[in-house]
Amino acid sequence: MRLTPALAAALLTLVAGAAAPAAADEGMWTFDNFPIARANQALGTRIDQAFLDKVRLSSVRFGGCSAGVVSDQGLVLTNNHCVATCVANLSTQAVNYAETGFTPRTREDELKCPGGTAEILTDISDVTQRMQAAGAGLEGQAFTRARDAEAGRIEQEACGGDANKRCQVVTLYRGGQFKLYTYKKYSDVRLAWAPEDRAATFGGDLDNFSFPRFAIDAAFIRLYENGAPAVTPTHFTWKADQPVEGTPVFVAGSPGATQRLLTQDQLMTIRDVVLPMDQLIASELRGRLIRFSEESDENAFIAMDPIVGLENTYKRGLGRMRALTDADFMRMKAEAETDFRGRTSGVDPWTALSAVQPALRELYAPMALLEGGTGVGTTPVAGGSQLFLWARTLVRGAQEREKPSAERLPEFSDSRLAAVQSGLFAERPVYPSLEQVRLEWWLSKTREWLTVDDPRVRGLLGSESPEQLSQRLVAGSTLADPAVRRALWEGGLAAVEASQDPMIRYLLSIQDETRAVRSDWETRVQAPTDRASEQLAAARFAAYGDAVYPDATGTLRLTWGKIEGSDVPGQRWGPFTTFGGLWDRATGAAPFDVAPKLLAARGRIDPATVLNMAVSSDTIGGSSGSPVVTEAGEIVGANFDSTVLTQRNAYGYDRNVNRSVIVTTGAVTTALRDVYGMQRLVEELGAE
Repeated sequence: MRLTPALAAALLTLVAGAAAPAAADEGMWTFDNFPIARANQALGTRIDQAFLDKVRLSSVRFGGCSAGVVSDQGLVLTNNHCVATCVANLSTQAVNYAETGFTPRTREDELKCPGGTAEILTDISDVTQRMQAAGAGLEGQAFTRARDAEAGRIEQEACGGDANKRCQVVTLYRGGQFKLYTYKKYSDVRLAWAPEDRAATFGGDLDNFSFPRFAIDAAFIRLYENGAPAVTPTHFTWKADQPVEGTPVFVAGSPGATQRLLTQDQLMTIRDVVLPMDQLIASELRGRLIRFSEESDENAFIAMDPIVGLENTYKRGLGRMRALTDADFMRMKAEAETDFRGRTSGVDPWTALSAVQPALRELYAPMALLEGGTGVGTTPVAGGSQLFLWARTLVRGAQEREKPSAERLPEFSDSRLAAVQSGLFAERPVYPSLEQVRLEWWLSKTREWLTVDDPRVRGLLGSESPEQLSQRLVAGSTLADPAVRRALWEGGLAAVEASQDPMIRYLLSIQDETRAVRSDWETRVQAPTDRASEQLAAARFAAYGDAVYPDATGTLRLTWGKIEGSDVPGQRWGPFTTFGGLWDRATGAAPFDVAPKLLAARGRIDPATVLNMAVSSDTIGGSSGSPVVTEAGEIVGANFDSTVLTQRNAYGYDRNVNRSVIVTTGAVTTALRDVYGMQRLVEELGAE
């Protein structure tokens, strides 16, 4: 890692002795710093650089999920819940693929996922020196904007206008390193198979984040190029044999975010401010959507996917809250920080980060509600409504594209416009009744949290109630039509300002309030946090060297573990569940009712076939769909969940507690062959 001269000088007397590095079986490691020798020693394996290269080039990022290439014809295994939005967008009430499963008889029947993109990481290069130099000597928003502008320049230089590539400057070690990740991009992603939703979600929310599990949470997508299946010579080998307890495995995926490198003061802010607000708001939205879904069969159909997503978010937050209120866990974190601080001198980023916390506590609610993108919480996106988000993209995009790329908000830099357009122009269903529920919820929660007398709330609502305003905006908007969105985008600022669409007019009217909140956040929270975090990361890196892994950032990582059960309070079970266990657990009443096609195939399925298994790997949200592979590069399953106790993984890894929940390739093969009649995929996989 490169340090700035001033920081290097401050660190000359930093380390009095080496602190303990990451535990032997811990870490979401980047592929350019994976500890091959440590993994081999811990597992008794013999992996090498060739193994890492194969795994990297066979691993896929699909939306907010992970996946793995499993044939030379672009076939990719992921989770059913990772394709749920695609399934919902392709379904109607009359043809509901969530109920029936999606089982195309031929490859030509595979359907394109609206707005779906997939990426494979092809290169990693170090851009730390450029990024740190860009912010040198700057403070506040000037620091943030200079860094953003430099990232945009680096991305544009590397990818230019190549529509088949995406470049991303990734922050690692919270500013200690910056890497340029280059991806092969696929904009044509088609659904190749999905089971009945009940087969993938057996047990419902009661079984969510738990084990034993009995879910076929798997699906296949296919990557296409130029209208034909992509040629993917590098891929995992399908292995559908019964798994064996104690087998070492590797899990490759793009975990969303961890906060293990935060200071105690930062964690206290998350515990006291961020998580309570996030949980309360998500809980109320879930309640509103459940009530909405109970009003009609149509409402139940359109609300199903959003409700499942919210339930995941809420339960994950509950596990994290339990971690931050666990006295023993927090004592361990405090002791580690005390030890680390005792090994440093010359710099004190802890004091600087502590000084930021009052501003963060003050600004979190307005930033999360009015703008989103705080980087510390999971509050549902500002606006709530898809129509609102499209309108914001059109308004902001038009305003920002009037400026040079280096002066824009980073999401509208030249290097990122292709991705913006792809999402904006995608055809996907819009349900006005659902849009109004979500927009009304956002307006009412913003008024409640910021208070009626807040000038920003007056600007949002004027003289209307949340109910009146949301009804007017949704009913009058034409933004559900992709042709309208395209015309406004291509027409630029003149077209947007001339538009009479009420949602566009509304977004134009609230730009002063929302942009001001973002500016305040960048100046008082983001910039000083980034500056102090860079110093803290440099100190940690100097102390631990390559024995440290960075926090997860939604980028490709590799972790490892073994197929094994758990024997701690609250988690005592073996490593496997079987189809026989599924039949025993079924009651016939939701959520323990077996999917109709799966139940009809019971006589054709060996009850001893392993359905799900537990693995002691280091995973978190975003790891869904992650391929689970042996040292021979054979895929044996896909990660689809973890236990409630594992949710503390956001803040620290515990080998005794952490368990990832995996759907096995044997179960997927059984479902394809014996339940859904997908013999052509069985043959493509080379399975019997």
